[in-house]
Amino acid sequence: MELSKEQQELYQKTMKEIEKQLASIDEYIEEEIRKLKERLKEVQEKKKALRRTYLGLAKLLGVEIEDEEEEEKNIHEEVKYNQKQA
Repeated sequence: MELSKEQQELYQKTMKEIEKQLASIDEYIEEEIRKLKERLKEVQEKKKALRRTYLGLAKLLGVEIEDEEEEEKNIHEEVKYNQKQA
């Protein structure tokens, strides 16, 4: 069964509209990903600053923190890993 000319035109018009909607959704997704990456970076930097403050205070108080250098290294590696994921 062949489609009538009107059906073909309707389906083609519908396809073009769907293509526009898909492109719009893709743009929206990209913008949301960009915002999320930015927010994640802010949170990671805050965590990093808090961890440094924590370690500094522990050192001032003479509280022994298990392997400070290893802990700091782990923080840096975690931040780098998260940035690669973003």
